[in-house]
Amino acid sequence: MEDPRAIIAREPMHYRQIIAVAIATALNALDGFDVLSISFAAPGISKDWGIDRAALGLVLSMELFGMGIGAFILGSLADRVGRRPTLLACLVIMGSGMFLASTATSVPMLSAYRLFTGLGIGGMLAATNAVVAECSNARRRNLNVAIMAGGYPMGAIVGGSIASWLLGVTGHWQSVFEFGSIVTFCFIPLVIWLVPETMAFLLLKRPSGALEKINRTLVRQGRQPLATMPPADPVKERTSVAALFAPGLASVTVMLTAVCFFHMMTFYFLVKWIPKIVVDLGFAPASAGGVLVWANVGGAIGSLAVSLLSQKVGIRPLVVASMVLGAGAVVLFGQGFTTLSGLSLIACVACFFLNAAIAGFYAVIAQSYPAALRGGGTGLVIGVGRAGAALGPIVAGVLFSSGWGLAPVAMTLACGTLIAAVVLSMVRYRESVIA
Repeated sequence: MEDPRAIIAREPMHYRQIIAVAIATALNALDGFDVLSISFAAPGISKDWGIDRAALGLVLSMELFGMGIGAFILGSLADRVGRRPTLLACLVIMGSGMFLASTATSVPMLSAYRLFTGLGIGGMLAATNAVVAECSNARRRNLNVAIMAGGYPMGAIVGGSIASWLLGVTGHWQSVFEFGSIVTFCFIPLVIWLVPETMAFLLLKRPSGALEKINRTLVRQGRQPLATMPPADPVKERTSVAALFAPGLASVTVMLTAVCFFHMMTFYFLVKWIPKIVVDLGFAPASAGGVLVWANVGGAIGSLAVSLLSQKVGIRPLVVASMVLGAGAVVLFGQGFTTLSGLSLIACVACFFLNAAIAGFYAVIAQSYPAALRGGGTGLVIGVGRAGAALGPIVAGVLFSSGWGLAPVAMTLACGTLIAAVVLSMVRYRESVIA
């Protein structure tokens, strides 16, 4: 009996596999909205509570710290208990955190709730990456992982538009978090119904009832069920953090983590500071929100572009090129455009390349680790990378407060993505052939 992992890798994707990838993409879109929900609510929070920019800046970064912790802890959990249970746990955390944020009455309380929400967001990123990689065939794996990553800016676009409408109708910033909580909880039955545990995980860990679960999935995909479980892998790979630093993987883990750290520093500097920068240039807050939407439109198109190009070009050269061009665009953004259309255009171009690099980088991570370590490896890389994400806006705030102008700040933060490109070009890894 042929190993189902080889069948999945070789044969065309069944519509149920496509649905699982689509759900994972939608979950990443939910992440995108959850992360930027605080940005849309920030003007109302600042007005209601009378807090200064420094305190507001800290609140803006809290979920990024939580994402780093969640990606590391819950990403490893996905390798121990399964992808599906981890997705469900993350949805519960995210939905609860969004609801609690709507009840906050002080900066410390809101910061704690955003930190808690970030735990679920970070774990979700790691788990969805593993689900998409393991539900895809070999031909479409890079494409599907990049499409999944493209859900992130789409969530910011669609969710941000709804958030703006809600703020206009209700006049209360709490409505943004209430909407996010409701949508998050609605995904729980969808995951239970449409996203089975991946066969790669079941064949590797062999929990009780694994054969029945594998056969149920195979039959639903129109494939022949197994009479017995295939032979176990000759060497059962450890799922501990130490395994990520074993010979042959240590350098890959360290370098991929550095790439994520430095690139996220640049990316989140831009997306978190765009509204404030635009307002400081003399434009209305509503116009600033429009520039951020255009930035995410560029990010979504960038993800789609790298998805399509990955079918013809190696994924790593695409990511390195996107990083170099993205760094250049961030420098251009700092030159101080005097028109709203100019700001929107350069923000769109910058996020096109920066998010294209993120989408492609997720595919690089997925193919760099075997199934036994994919969730944990993804979680560690993204988790430490989120420290860079949180650090980027903070460093920019310190530099601005020290009297630096937009141009030198943008040039300094753009160096993060440039460093990431250099490091990624030096990484040497062996692609995982079977999901």
